Amino acid sequence: MSVPLRIRILLADDHELVRGGLKLLLDAAPDLEVVAEAGDGIEAVRRGLEPDIDLAVLDVGMPLRTGLQAARELSRQRPELRILMLSMHQVEQYFFEAIRSGASGYVLKTAAGRDLVEACRAAMRGESFLYPPAVQGIMRDYLERAGTEPAANGPLTPRELEVTKLVAEAHTTEEIAGLLTISPRTVERHRENIMHKLGMRDRVELTRYAIRRGLVEP
Repeated sequence: MSVPLRIRILLADDHELVRGGLKLLLDAAPDLEVVAEAGDGIEAVRRGLEPDIDLAVLDVGMPLRTGLQAARELSRQRPELRILMLSMHQVEQYFFEAIRSGASGYVLKTAAGRDLVEACRAAMRGESFLYPPAVQGIMRDYLERAGTEPAANGPLTPRELEVTKLVAEAHTTEEIAGLLTISPRTVERHRENIMHKLGMRDRVELTRYAIRRGLVEP
């Protein structure tokens, strides 16, 4: 994949002020241009599927779908799209899930002024960009534990994780059905399967689980 002279970027973050600051930073680079924005994960997927987007820069924590869920969906439907993850948190789980989701890199917002522009360029060259420091130590620890830990999603499927996030955000069954383009009956079946798999009784317990998993912010 050749690098275009001007890289067209989708910038997705649910905080408008943060998004505005990052847009100014990216647009100041002569080879980068933010041509689309999104404030939630579902909108990010919709805009990221448009053919005029070369690179999607996704915040890890967004409503409706997390940035990680959006990255997985975009990687599945547009494997040629380059993806970068943004986060406020130097959390090992987010880092590894970002790579598993198809992202080319993981940039901390606290270092975006230093790293984001170069991370965009690296992603378009087909290279990985991983936040410093301690990358070698994290990778070594991951390789030592590979094959001994449960699957990243735990007992839940990707679709069940999407439903879990939306339930935790207090969306109704009908709203979830509309957002995921499935029937209300299918939503209820997913909800029953989730509660059974997790051994939970109500939405309060499910919301706590969603917070622990990083699906929603506390």
